[in-house]
Amino acid sequence: MMRTRTAVLVVAVGLGAVALGACSSGSSSSTTTTSTAASATTSPPTSTPGAPSASSTTTTSPGGPNQCPTPKLTASVYGSSGAAGTIEVTMALTSAAASSCTLGGYPGLQMLNAAGTALPTTVVRKGNYPFTAMAPTVVTVAPGQAVYFNLGYSDVPSGTETSCPTSATVQVTPPNSYTSTPVSAQLSPCDNGSLTVSPVFAATGPSAQTRAPVH
Repeated sequence: MMRTRTAVLVVAVGLGAVALGACSSGSSSSTTTTSTAASATTSPPTSTPGAPSASSTTTTSPGGPNQCPTPKLTASVYGSSGAAGTIEVTMALTSAAASSCTLGGYPGLQMLNAAGTALPTTVVRKGNYPFTAMAPTVVTVAPGQAVYFNLGYSDVPSGTETSCPTSATVQVTPPNSYTSTPVSAQLSPCDNGSLTVSPVFAATGPSAQTRAPVH
């Protein structure tokens, strides 16, 4: 009888130790966390005409020329005209690349004052001006040649505006690019710096509506 009670006691003590070990193990794992670094990859932006695309600056169409690199592009004012409060300006992007390259879509713009401070700039693609409403196309640019884009704006103050600030420089971001090139340009768009911009196009002459105006 004594041996039976002793055996039961030993078993009970053993089970208690197992249970205590299990509780201790569970408590330890709950306070230990494994930190996994978040992935730094991001999805490329959705491609729209003229919007920067992460792959557009490095990807080449099979057998076709590369995207024109911004450091090889020089921006300049090609011509301008104005009537009834509407100003039209045509800008050129001239390529200094060693081989033909392409541009297609809408450029980006940011006006700066003489001190280099950003001025209010609102870029509107296409718009209602006949000289900005053409469809986007991909243009092949030979070395030393240029593509053009038109921009239009109103220089008549609207709403509570009493005047419209004038830029000294405009930073031009070519289509599908993340970097810009400067051009000296005095633009005075009203309505919070609203500039309506066309897609880039090839100009064969100044006579057509969608061509650059005469100097």
